[in-house]
Amino acid sequence: MNETEAALTGAEARGPEIHDLVISRARVFDGRRMLTGLYDIAVDGTQVASVSAEPLRGRQEVDAAGGWVMPGLIDTHVHFYDVRAVSDADAMRAFEENELPGRLGLFLDHGITTIKSVGDPTDGILDTRDRIATGALRGPRLLATGCGITGRDGHPAATVFRDNPWARKRFTGEVGSVREIRDLVHHLADRKVDAIKLLSEGACAHSGGPSYLWQNPAFPDGVELERLPLDLLRAGIEAGHERGLRVTVHTTQQTAAREAIEAGADGLEHGVTAEPLTDHSLIGLMVERGITYTPTLWIDDAHPDARDNLRKAAAAGVPIALGSDTFSGRGLFGANTLEEAELMVAAGMTPTQVLTAATSGAARQCVRSDLGTVAPGKRADLLVLNADPTTDIRNLRALRLVILNGELVVDKG
Repeated sequence: MNETEAALTGAEARGPEIHDLVISRARVFDGRRMLTGLYDIAVDGTQVASVSAEPLRGRQEVDAAGGWVMPGLIDTHVHFYDVRAVSDADAMRAFEENELPGRLGLFLDHGITTIKSVGDPTDGILDTRDRIATGALRGPRLLATGCGITGRDGHPAATVFRDNPWARKRFTGEVGSVREIRDLVHHLADRKVDAIKLLSEGACAHSGGPSYLWQNPAFPDGVELERLPLDLLRAGIEAGHERGLRVTVHTTQQTAAREAIEAGADGLEHGVTAEPLTDHSLIGLMVERGITYTPTLWIDDAHPDARDNLRKAAAAGVPIALGSDTFSGRGLFGANTLEEAELMVAAGMTPTQVLTAATSGAARQCVRSDLGTVAPGKRADLLVLNADPTTDIRNLRALRLVILNGELVVDKG
């Protein structure tokens, strides 16, 4: 008997492999497309071990009974800390002790297994990230940029935080020179943030004039803002890339979007919301450079052009990532992410396009190739649904099970 025959004989003697967990007889959306037929999905440790048309055995087995399995959802644009309640050290401590655990749980309860914070207090959000990673806190995988970087008196420092100086110093990083922005980016990189977020602008040119104005129901008179100067924008992007970090930029207008892309940005937070997206060469530039467009309709749907701008970008092949811009005080964490998905479909994307944007597309935006797909070797973040989300995006609400890192964390029976 040769070595190959001996190995085969030994494998037959041992019998079929027994995996840690097997989800059997499931229809599978793998993060990009719907697979044909029924599959068994095996999980060993924290990873998917197999996606098989043949039956598999597991120490723990879940019968999907023809239900749907897909990757866990990823929300790439979240503001987690309560910007109104956190106004001093005691208030921040109270939030972390009393509010934070429940809000983390809400994401899991709605099938969101990864969130990306893009403008929370650096110390607090990185400590929360570490506590989740070590198991001290129950919650979705947390990625974080730390504070958002803006110009002196830029958004959100001079808008959201104008009456909260304590939080302003912690949620935002205001910079006034190339040296300051480079130093701050390198400081954040030293803290092991997952990405960098810059805020090029926070409002729009007012009545064709040179000034920028934040107009929001909370500030009926408007707040005049300073834009992040172009040399600082370039320097911040360059410094982030020097440290191997993806840099996304908050924009609302076509001019600012083009400026950010030409300065080397990897993605646009919000994209173009304050005006119609009419610059076809800008759309072409996004496609050419693979710029991720994060539409945040949950917060920006009030802008009359936001939906149509998303439709144009998606139809042209611009990479789209789901990001809700969810924050404390409106809606419900987790539920807001599902509403974002529904708004994206209402804007003209197909359910499959939106599911891709919420899984593999969002993983691409986060530079996490281990997330967002159901395939061997990928992270076992999985949802089991009772209805088909590729035919109706609202079926994301028909959630049965949530698996995070190979562990069953939510069972809705």
